[in-house]
Amino acid sequence: MASAEQLKALVRTIPDFPKPGIEFRDITTLLLDRVGLAGAIDALAASVIGPIDLVAAVEARGFAIGGALAVKLGAGLLLIRKDGKLPGKTIAEDYALEYGTDRLAMHIDAVAPGARVLVVDDLIATGGTALAAVRLVRRAGGLVVGARFIIDLPDLGGTAALVADGVNAVSLMEFEGD
Repeated sequence: MASAEQLKALVRTIPDFPKPGIEFRDITTLLLDRVGLAGAIDALAASVIGPIDLVAAVEARGFAIGGALAVKLGAGLLLIRKDGKLPGKTIAEDYALEYGTDRLAMHIDAVAPGARVLVVDDLIATGGTALAAVRLVRRAGGLVVGARFIIDLPDLGGTAALVADGVNAVSLMEFEGD
């Protein structure tokens, strides 16, 4: 299995994206590496305690991680998308990001009451996206049993916000700053 430092070395930093002053942590280079991708999925799966019914993956990079993790955990995959992208009846949540606002949605009937759900995304920054996903799952009657990320930007406080909301949050690596 790849170590945390080996995985971290596969993440590239793109300065001034999507706007000046932001250091974008790009996991696409990690996803391209078959050993790194497998190591990341194995490490995320190993951090999960107890059965999971659904992995709630947040658009878009969260889909790549969530699909692989759902298969590894023997769970279904719940897609949480930008509002307006899903057919059928949906519920939606507005949220703030570190550089704007957005809205997430999921199918209203996607989560059975009491289902054990793990929220997954590639990165946690301020926590706005993850908290919106948590609120959606809870509104649908699901039990959020945790959240998993490849990258945490701890200086932006997202993990602390999830923990304050009662969510066990685990990331494979941290990058200081924003």
